[in-house]
Amino acid sequence: MKSKFAPDQSIENEIKSLVAGKSVLVTGGTGSFGKAFIKRLLEFQAPRRLIVFSRDELKQFEMQMHPDFNERDEMRYFIGDVRDHARLEMAMRDVEIVVHAAALKQVTTAEYNPFECIRTNVIGAENVVRAAISCGVKRVVALSTDKAVNPINLYGASKLASDKIFVAANNLSSGGTSFSVVRYGNVAGSRGSVVPFFRKLIEDDTGYLPITDERMTRFWMTLAESCDLVLSSLGSMQGGEVFVPKIPSIKIVDLARAMSPHWPHKIVGIRPGEKLHEILITEDDASATIDCGNWYVIEPTFVKMFSPGRDYASQGGRVKNRFVFTSDKNTEWLEGRELARMIAQGTF
Repeated sequence: MKSKFAPDQSIENEIKSLVAGKSVLVTGGTGSFGKAFIKRLLEFQAPRRLIVFSRDELKQFEMQMHPDFNERDEMRYFIGDVRDHARLEMAMRDVEIVVHAAALKQVTTAEYNPFECIRTNVIGAENVVRAAISCGVKRVVALSTDKAVNPINLYGASKLASDKIFVAANNLSSGGTSFSVVRYGNVAGSRGSVVPFFRKLIEDDTGYLPITDERMTRFWMTLAESCDLVLSSLGSMQGGEVFVPKIPSIKIVDLARAMSPHWPHKIVGIRPGEKLHEILITEDDASATIDCGNWYVIEPTFVKMFSPGRDYASQGGRVKNRFVFTSDKNTEWLEGRELARMIAQGTF
């Protein structure tokens, strides 16, 4: 089923011209998003080279053996860490497009290992920017998270810093390389998601599901939707903007009921650095936010970053003053039967 973020006709040809005969690099390419995005890109338009950049040799080996990738001549595999600027420069030679998905993403892990989080998520972002400019990469899209908005934990703060680095990079590149950010919420079924955690507890027949707080809400999207969103953003971007998809919210307690209707819940309390609700667009961002139908675009505050190109304002109007996009006040929700249907179909 085609997702609502799939490239439409107006940008489909743009993406194909960007990718056909070109080289694409994905940092964190062996992660949940990385593998799904690479598969989606190969279905959409095969590039001349598609480089998987990651630090885990076992995951790269397993990916090479997978039927989706093992007979693709365009695939390349680079062992490397985004902390290593020299290795990034070597990997980005003759690369036109970079999708930056590598990050340390676990909230509690970041709280306990702050230096490691900063080195990967912040210094790593700077290294990607420097290498992309040095190598003449044309377009870079960096993945962000709702936790980067009004952050209360180190992971969110590090991703906020990363977002700022990528937006500001457009001033450093003098138009040679365009940088944009895609910001979204939880991805169903990805590593670290609550869904596989709940599923494992159900398989182990623990008898109950732990709930941090009955009021907790989260933004939710499927892995396929996240891939299409990034693909569409590559075709739409000018540089400096933040793409925010219109995605539904869920109540964590509703998800638990849908996955195991008869099991009791045990309230375990909010973990360090965890929010009750998440935010994708703040009231302070409203003045720079344009409603473009299936997503919002937050334009950069430095207008000089925007070169003449795609006119987002013509696609929709600016949001109202004091507009916010929060998981607890969303107009779209996944509940009851819809959640159960998606779980039964394996969408989660």
